[in-house]
Amino acid sequence: MPNRSVFFVSDGTGITAETFGNSILNQFAARPRHVRRPFIDTADKAHQVVREIDATAEREGKRPIVFITLIDPEVRDIVTASRALVLDMFQTFVEPLEAEFGIKSNHRVGRFDDVAKSQEYTDRIEAINFSLAHDDGQSSKNLALADVVLVGVSRSGKTPTSLYLAMQHGIKAANYPLIPEDFERGHLPSALLPHKKKCFGLTIAPERLAEIRHERRPHSKYAALENCRYEVAAAESMMGREGIAWLSSTHKSIEEIATTILRDIRPDRLIY
Repeated sequence: MPNRSVFFVSDGTGITAETFGNSILNQFAARPRHVRRPFIDTADKAHQVVREIDATAEREGKRPIVFITLIDPEVRDIVTASRALVLDMFQTFVEPLEAEFGIKSNHRVGRFDDVAKSQEYTDRIEAINFSLAHDDGQSSKNLALADVVLVGVSRSGKTPTSLYLAMQHGIKAANYPLIPEDFERGHLPSALLPHKKKCFGLTIAPERLAEIRHERRPHSKYAALENCRYEVAAAESMMGREGIAWLSSTHKSIEEIATTILRDIRPDRLIY
C-alpha cells in the first residue's frame, strides 16, 4: 500500500501501540509506511506530532492511521483532532475495563520505575544473562538451573529463540548445538544427558539451512546442501531416539516456536 502512513504515538516508548497496531495491520495485504513517535507527553509535543500527521495527510492525499496510547486527556485530545483515523487503545480497552472492574486505572504515564523495581523485571534480566552465558554450548555449568535446553544443528534458530524466551517470558533458556561428532558417537553430548527432560529440539529444512549457512561460510562443506541434509536427518533421528520433542523452524516465527516450547516444557509460564 504505497503512499499511506501509519503512526504509533505514545507517552511512553510506543512499543505497546506498535505491537498491537501491527498485529491488526497484519490482517491486511498492505505494507504502509510506519512512523513511531514515543514520549509525546506534553501539549507542545502533541502539537508537533499533529503538524507532522497533517502534513503527511496533505502529501499523501489520504488520512494517516494513528494508533495512540496516551494517558493525559489534553495530549490525547490534541492528537485526536488531527487529520487522521485515530485508534485510541486506552479508550477502547481501559475505560470498558474500568467500568467492568468498578475501579479506576492508575492513569500513569510510562510506568518505567515500577517495572524496573519488580521481581518480574529482575527475573527477566537474570534469564537474559543466563541465555547469553549458555549460548551455542559455550558453557555447560549450571544447566540444572535452565528452564529449557534447545538442541539442534548449527543455524537452526536456537539462539534467537533462546533470547526471545528470556526477554519476553523470563525463561532461562540454554542452547546446545548437535554436531557431526555427536552423530558419529550416536548419542547426545554427555553434558545434556542429565537434563534430557528439559531438552527441546529445533530442526530446519536442509535447503533453507544451506542458504543460511552460505551467508556465513560460502562454498564450504559446512554450507553444502548434501552436508545439511546429512546433519538435519541425523539430528532428527537422534532426537527421535532420545525422546526429545522437536519442531521445524523453517516456516514458523520465533513467537510460534517459543509458545510451543512453553506449552510443552513449561506450561505453568502460560499462566501468570
